[in-house]
Amino acid sequence: MTDTRIEEMTGKLVELLRQRRTPGGMWRGELSSSAVSTSVSVFALYMNDREKYASYIRQGVLWLKKTMRTDGSWGDTVESPPNMTATLLAYASLCAVDNAPEETKTCLTAKFGGITDSHIINGVLACYGRDLTFSAPILVMCALAGIIKSWDSIPRLPFEISVLPQKLFRFFRLPVVSYAIPALIAVGILRHKKGKKTLLSPLRETFIGKSLETLVRLQPVHGGFLEAAPLTAFVAMCMSGAGYRDHTATRKGVDFLTDTVREDGAWPIDTDLACWVTALSVRALEGDLDSGEKLSLAGIIKGSAFAFRHPFTGAMEGGWGWTDLAGSAPDADDTAGALVALHILSDGRYCREARKGVEWLLSLQNSDGGMPTFCRGWGKLPFDRSSPDISAHAMLAFELWHGSLPADLKNRCARSAGRLLKWMDRAQASDGSWTPLWFGDQNAADGRSPVYGTAMAVEYLSAMKHPQAGEMREKGLKYILSVQNGDGGWGGARDVPSKVTLTARALAAIASCRHTATDAAERAFDYLYRKYAAGELLQPEPVGLYFARLWYSEELYNITFVLNALKKLRTDK
Repeated sequence: MTDTRIEEMTGKLVELLRQRRTPGGMWRGELSSSAVSTSVSVFALYMNDREKYASYIRQGVLWLKKTMRTDGSWGDTVESPPNMTATLLAYASLCAVDNAPEETKTCLTAKFGGITDSHIINGVLACYGRDLTFSAPILVMCALAGIIKSWDSIPRLPFEISVLPQKLFRFFRLPVVSYAIPALIAVGILRHKKGKKTLLSPLRETFIGKSLETLVRLQPVHGGFLEAAPLTAFVAMCMSGAGYRDHTATRKGVDFLTDTVREDGAWPIDTDLACWVTALSVRALEGDLDSGEKLSLAGIIKGSAFAFRHPFTGAMEGGWGWTDLAGSAPDADDTAGALVALHILSDGRYCREARKGVEWLLSLQNSDGGMPTFCRGWGKLPFDRSSPDISAHAMLAFELWHGSLPADLKNRCARSAGRLLKWMDRAQASDGSWTPLWFGDQNAADGRSPVYGTAMAVEYLSAMKHPQAGEMREKGLKYILSVQNGDGGWGGARDVPSKVTLTARALAAIASCRHTATDAAERAFDYLYRKYAAGELLQPEPVGLYFARLWYSEELYNITFVLNALKKLRTDK
């Protein structure tokens, strides 16, 4: 590892990152195209008006057939291994709108042990367990497409609960997570209208009108729920199937789908991650931004904060979502990321947006002491539980802004950080690792990535002076060093093939600690430099996990993760 090689890579990546900035001032990146998104979007358009949207349907079908594996299966991305969800949804879509390949039927028969109603329903429910957020929409799509013949065994969803005050939802232990109320409504109403009636059916019928009013209220102006093609398409297909093809929510959802399709006929898992990748880019470019750029970016980030209580989650104003587009919702990781970026851009000068963002994070903290993603205390389903990397990220934001905050807010942050540290201590595994929610490794046996979670926690904790933070950081660092691969890189866990993104995260953690493990850092840099020299540094790596554990890659992850590591390595030398 030489200064010359570090400077060479750093200069090239700074140039590449600057080139990716959009004329509007943000970075938007590009998410991978998704077989799941494309399958459900094609089918939603087919359900709504197959003739009007024939060209979109035809292009989507061509993309699906082009990206099918030889055995008839699909993965979430072109680079992902095949999985049940992507394959089943593609099969259902193609059965309805075109001709489903016989290979796919054979593949699913082997996966489920058969392809009858019970085989498909039991297989999907076994995959997702108690969480019906994704399994119920999958099953109703299969029924609408005709590959499930009877509706009787498909779970019912309590759509009528949507008419109650949002603050009461947490007490019902809903079978869906906090972001999925539109699906609860649309899937629930469709399922109510299909299959056998019960004694309660007439009573439930009376709630449909009010539930649809809630759906309209939750829908962004452009129609895309959470900027997500799958969620929007599931809602649109269910509304069409329930007899509401011309309902305003259906029309706006369909318009969102036609507005966001790509030239190749596919859809990404979400429109973009503009706020998130902009925050990552600011951190990666720290020291390379002039005063004008910093002022401009600070204004953009401030303007991207939510100025109203969010209709989806009920979260107070002041947080940031993953994008500045209308369908986003505020969350803890993006709020912490924006606060860190804003601290860099404003040189730590106090501002109203920083105060509101800190207060937003404080209001979200769970009773167990950890930090969830979207909603405090909603329930026990995955995206509402406390997460270690998000908790550590919030602590970093508190630490950076602590000196600028009013006295009362300083005290609240100190108390919150103390509770976060205790939760982090309890959440740390005996080997020193933490496992994150939103990132994984598709080559790991369980799809998880303790390397990512631990590296992020170690990097964030390195800014804290608290003795307990130091102890946890050292345990985490020992774990990272213990699972380095022979080629110098890291996969998501021990003995998992190395990846650029995960190696960069691990190297940044080592450099953040100014650790003396120079051999590990040397080998890690050599791995990244070999990839750079071979022109392989920017190859897509699906390490991101979307809702319901859907894989995606993002073109800016490779650039920002590696550049962040190089900057920290350069500082440490």
